[in-house]
Amino acid sequence: MTTAPTLLWFKDIRKDDIPQVGGKGANLGEMLSSGFPVPNGFCITAQAYFRVIDHNSLRPKIKEILQSIDVNNPDQLQAVAKRVQQVVAKVDIEDDMVSEIVTAYDKLSGNLHDALVAVRSSATAEDLPDASFAGQQETFLNIKGEANLIEHIRLAWASLFTARAIFYREQKKFDHFQVGIAVPVQKMVQSDVSGVMFTVDPVSQDKTVIVIEAVWGLGELIVQGSVTPDHYLVDKETLNIIQKTVAQQDVMMAKKGAVTKTIPVPSGMKTKIKLSENDIQSLADLGKKLHQHYFFPQDIEWALENGHLFIVQTRPITTLDKKATTIHDFKPQSKVSLNLPLIIQGDSASPGIGCGPAKIVKSPKEINKVQSGDVLVAPMTSPDYVPAMKKASAIVTDKGGQTSHAAIVSRELGIPAVVGTGEATKKITNNMVVTVNGTSGEVFKGAAEKSVLEQVKQEIPRMVSPEGDLFRTATKIYVNLAEPDRAPEIGRQRVDGVGLLRAEFILAGIGTHPKKMIADGKKSQFISALAEGIEIFCRSFDPRPVVYRTTDFKTNEYRNLVGGKAYEPVEENPMLGYRGAYRYLTDPAVFEMELEAIKLVRNKSGFKNLWVMIPYVHTPKELLEVKKIIAGAGLSRSPSFKLWMMVEIPANVVLLEEFIAVGIDGVSIGSNDLAMLMLGVDRDNEEVAPALNPLDPAVLWALEKTIKTCHQHHITASICGQAPSIYPDLCEKLIQWGITSISVNPDAIDHTRQVVHFHEERLLHK
Repeated sequence: MTTAPTLLWFKDIRKDDIPQVGGKGANLGEMLSSGFPVPNGFCITAQAYFRVIDHNSLRPKIKEILQSIDVNNPDQLQAVAKRVQQVVAKVDIEDDMVSEIVTAYDKLSGNLHDALVAVRSSATAEDLPDASFAGQQETFLNIKGEANLIEHIRLAWASLFTARAIFYREQKKFDHFQVGIAVPVQKMVQSDVSGVMFTVDPVSQDKTVIVIEAVWGLGELIVQGSVTPDHYLVDKETLNIIQKTVAQQDVMMAKKGAVTKTIPVPSGMKTKIKLSENDIQSLADLGKKLHQHYFFPQDIEWALENGHLFIVQTRPITTLDKKATTIHDFKPQSKVSLNLPLIIQGDSASPGIGCGPAKIVKSPKEINKVQSGDVLVAPMTSPDYVPAMKKASAIVTDKGGQTSHAAIVSRELGIPAVVGTGEATKKITNNMVVTVNGTSGEVFKGAAEKSVLEQVKQEIPRMVSPEGDLFRTATKIYVNLAEPDRAPEIGRQRVDGVGLLRAEFILAGIGTHPKKMIADGKKSQFISALAEGIEIFCRSFDPRPVVYRTTDFKTNEYRNLVGGKAYEPVEENPMLGYRGAYRYLTDPAVFEMELEAIKLVRNKSGFKNLWVMIPYVHTPKELLEVKKIIAGAGLSRSPSFKLWMMVEIPANVVLLEEFIAVGIDGVSIGSNDLAMLMLGVDRDNEEVAPALNPLDPAVLWALEKTIKTCHQHHITASICGQAPSIYPDLCEKLIQWGITSISVNPDAIDHTRQVVHFHEERLLHK
């Protein structure tokens, strides 16, 4: 039997060689052999890695270390990962393998003795098409000398067992030894300028343009998000430069002596454009050719050294628009006849029909009563009800309206719900079988026939134009989400991103007050759990943006978490209380953990589609102080990292220009809260809730002023409340005023897209 080679030169590698050299190695070889300007190198194969593992008899040892791991225990996961990495980093490599690697290194060095190289990691998962290992392994730059090279090859092998990589494989139920790792060794480019290039716009998904980002020095600072790059937009067909945005850069990464370090940018270069027009067009031409070569949009890393352009990596942009199953005629869900006695009626909160035994839950302490398939009946709900809500087949509440917690969460979960019934907890008894019609707002005694339930499911169509194509809109249609379990499903729909990602479900899943976790020494556990929850959304929607609203729990909601009563005051009106940005400033510890979780998702996991939105900001000064905390955590605004602010307080509208001057990329109007605060009406108070009118002239004035002010200052204006999907006339006004995106609950995605499409068409033909 022929032994697999220890290494392959790039010139001998093609794109189909992933089992030997992983995705990264395969692309480097494919590009070089196809004539693209790739720095030369060789790749130590995955088979060589397995030979070393077996030579050291490490399979049983590693399996033993991993055997009892609880990947949901971050501290244990980190400790186990460290142990395995220490074992792999000390492996003995057979003399003939070392000799072959050293000989190849000497050949790569040529006349230069001990050339500087980059040692990269390229994971491979043969026969596992749904495996994704991007960002889980290490890259080492400016490695010099034979002994140093061998040491860093061991470290690259060891990086196959980072905590994140172990967690991912355990979650996917992959055998840890079914995944190998190859190590590309590539001549180092000491780039004067470097960056990334996308052959379609990764945010707008515009396929007619090429997007280029550039920084001084090595490109690692783009990956970290610690500097703002120049941003160039190029017409893909003509290669004409459409837009050039020059960003000031104060620090750069470069080789200094024997090490790679961050150094100040010379003063004369800080505000200078990074690339000439000729370089921009030459780079775009390479991007266009790579796109054509791979027949698929590409995410490309590039470098410019002494006037020469190099491509150092390319990979496909995997999540772009896909055709959905279409129907030719849209018709709303028809009325169904249940032929059951009506118990009570309330407001329709989440469409659909669900049935099951009722469980009366009068406080969060009783949520364990609810089993899978039960109908949850409660006076009202709050975040601590979420675990029970996720199990329920339907939800009914005494209080609340269509924008109450129960209504919003039910729509997000896709569970039928009726709210504001007045006395459901009195008229419905425990274990009574009921049927909930969330579309009509009715609750019936007895179970609906299965045929009726199937009919309802089949009558929820995809929204498409008569030509069979999905309705196209210039206005982006985003979705409001909080439930990680639903992210993959919703991510496959025709939606442009997540306009509001709430931390509510993730924190409810963690269950313990974050301040208690700090006090108990479980800070890293909180950060890991939050990061893992956020990452699910980012992966499901990548490369579409995910706008994460930092925590805005009110004191009563925080108090219901384990240990919460020790840290939260009792407030008569929590809505106007200790929340949002003010909380971050007076006690920043929890906010700082959030920022660490965001950095993990963006920088370690590599999901650059994660943006941040700050809620409930009282004053421009408050926003400025919050921005200082964000900057101190190492997060800076860039074309791939946007900072938004919620507009939900009248002061946000009145002083919007001053908020914009502090430095934000966009706003999202929380139309529910803004309407309440403009009119002084609490939506959860059934005595005054009827006075809440989202179309009141004062509310419309606030919406119009906000959108037009954003338009004048060239920043994004989004809206994430319920009103646009309920009131078509309001939707038309928003489009006329210049709204850039509308974010709705999952059940309203298709309906809203259709409404927006028709209003845009009407405006175009006026």
